[in-house]
Amino acid sequence: MTLHSYVKTHAETHEVTNQVPSLDGLNLYRADLPLQEWVRRYHGGWADQQLSEYGALAGGSLMRAGFMANENKPVFHSHDRYGHRMDLVEFHPAYHELMGAGIAAGVTSAPWTDPRSGAQVARAATMYLHNQAEAGTSCPMTMTYACTPALKLQPDLAETWLPKILSREYDPRNLPIAQKAGATIGMAMTEKQGGTDVRANTTRAHSMGLGGPGQPYELVGHKWFCSAPMCDAFLTLAYTDKGLTCFLLPRHRPDGARNEFYIQRLKNKLGNWANASSEVEFRGALAWMVGEEGRGVPTIIEMVSLTRFDCMIGSSSLMRQALTQAAHHCAHRTVGGRVLADQPLMQNVLADLALESEAALALTMRMGRALDNPHDEQEEKFARLVTAIGKYWICKRAPVMINEAQECLGGAGYVEETILPRLYREAPVNSIWEGSGNVQCLDVLRALSKEPGVLEALFAELGNGHGDVRLAAHIKRLQADFRDTDDIQYRARQLTEDVAVALQAKLLLEAGNTDVSDAFLASRLAGHGRAFGTLPRGVNVEALVARSTPNSA
Repeated sequence: MTLHSYVKTHAETHEVTNQVPSLDGLNLYRADLPLQEWVRRYHGGWADQQLSEYGALAGGSLMRAGFMANENKPVFHSHDRYGHRMDLVEFHPAYHELMGAGIAAGVTSAPWTDPRSGAQVARAATMYLHNQAEAGTSCPMTMTYACTPALKLQPDLAETWLPKILSREYDPRNLPIAQKAGATIGMAMTEKQGGTDVRANTTRAHSMGLGGPGQPYELVGHKWFCSAPMCDAFLTLAYTDKGLTCFLLPRHRPDGARNEFYIQRLKNKLGNWANASSEVEFRGALAWMVGEEGRGVPTIIEMVSLTRFDCMIGSSSLMRQALTQAAHHCAHRTVGGRVLADQPLMQNVLADLALESEAALALTMRMGRALDNPHDEQEEKFARLVTAIGKYWICKRAPVMINEAQECLGGAGYVEETILPRLYREAPVNSIWEGSGNVQCLDVLRALSKEPGVLEALFAELGNGHGDVRLAAHIKRLQADFRDTDDIQYRARQLTEDVAVALQAKLLLEAGNTDVSDAFLASRLAGHGRAFGTLPRGVNVEALVARSTPNSA
C-alpha cells in the first residue's frame, strides 16, 4: 500500500465517543420540576399549559435565536448615505424574533391586562424561561413591563401610551406612536458625573407653556446610560426649578418629526451583547412631565422596583440554565469508567448548585406572590424590603455559581459553542444594573429605619423558624443584630445576606421537600464551606441531583 492510499484509508484517526447528547429542543419548563412546583405553590398553576408551550419555544427556536443574536451585535448608524442624521440601531432578525415571542407571551403586559391571582408569578416564570434562551432582549421587555405603574400616575399620558405598551404585538418600526401597533419603553437616568447618584444630574427641563404634570417641556443634557435606544419612548430625569422630575421622552414628536434625541455611541460591554446600551444627548428634546414636579425619584422608583425584581428573575434563570447544562453533562459523561453524576464529589457539587438555584427561585417567586397582592399591607412591606434583599443576594450569587457549573464541563464549558460563556458574561449585569450591591444594602437599611412596620413585617414573615432550631437560632441572632445600630451601615452587607438566607431557608422549609430544606439549612446556616461542593455528610445528594437533572420531557 502506498503512503497516499494508507493516509486516505486511515485519515480518521479516532472514533468520537463519550460525548453527551444534545439538549436542543428541550422543554425548559417541563424539564424543570422546581419551577413547576414553585409556580403552583404561589397560585400560578393556571398558566401551566402556556408555560409548557413557552418552555418548548425557549428551549428550541429561541435558544437558537439567542446564539444568533449574540453572534451579530447591534450596529449603530448615525447618518444615512446622504449625510442626514438618523440615530438608528440595527438588530439581527434573531433579536426581533426573540422580542416578538416574549411580547406575544405577555412578558411586557400580562399582569396589567389580566391581573388575576398568580399573574405576577406566571409572568415571572415566562421571563425565567425566556431569559435562559437570551438575556439581552429581557432588558427592553423588563422596562416596558415596569413602566406601567409610573405612567398610570399621569392618566392623560397613560391614555395615549398604555394601549400600545400593553399590546402583545411587537412593532419594531421607527414610527410615531400613533402609527404603531405596539410600543416598547426604555430608561435614561444616569449621567457621567453622578452614576447611581441621580441627584447629581445636570439635565435641565424647560417648560413650553403652563408647565406642570402632563405638560410638554424641552430637555437639554446628556445620559451616560440609555438602555435599548430604539425604544419608542424613555422615562428619564431632568431638573426643573422645583427639583428633579420624571419625564416621558418619545423618539418622535407629535407631528411625526424625529425628536432631538441623539445617540453618541453604543457601549462596548462585557456581556449583554444582543441588547444595545448607549450614551445619548438631549438637544431640546420634547418630553412630558410624569407625576409631581420635583418628585422625580419617587415617581420613577415605581418602575425601578419592578426592574429590580426582574434582576432577581434574570439571575435566577441564568443559574438554572447553568445548572441544566452541568447536570445534563454529568449525567452522560464518563470519567474513569464511571458516569460523573454517580461520583461522590461531583454529586456534592451538583447538589450544592441545585440548592443555590432552587433557593434563588423560591425567593424570586415569593416576591412575585407579594406583587400579586399589592393591597395587602404585609405583602406591600415585604415587597418593599425584599426587592432590595433579593436583588442584592441572588445577583451576587449568580457569577460564582455559573463559574462552578462551567467547571463541571471542564474546557468545554469555556468555549463559545456552549451557552455557558455567555451566561457567565451576562451574570454580573444584574448586580450592577438598577443599583449595585452597596446601593441595595443601603436601601435595606433605609426601608427598615424610615418606613414604619417594615422590620416587623420581615420578622412576621420569618416567624419562629418553622419548627427548625437552626433557623430559629439564626432569626434570634438577626433580631439582636438589628437592635444593635452601632456601625450598622458598615455591617449592611452581612445583615442583608443573613436576612436573604433566612428567608430562603424559611421558604424551602415551608415547601415541604425535606431533602432540599435539610441540605440548605445544614450548609447555609451552619457556615459549612466557602466553595460549592462542600455539603456536609448526611445530605441526600442523589435526590437533589435527580431533581435538577433535565430529561427529555
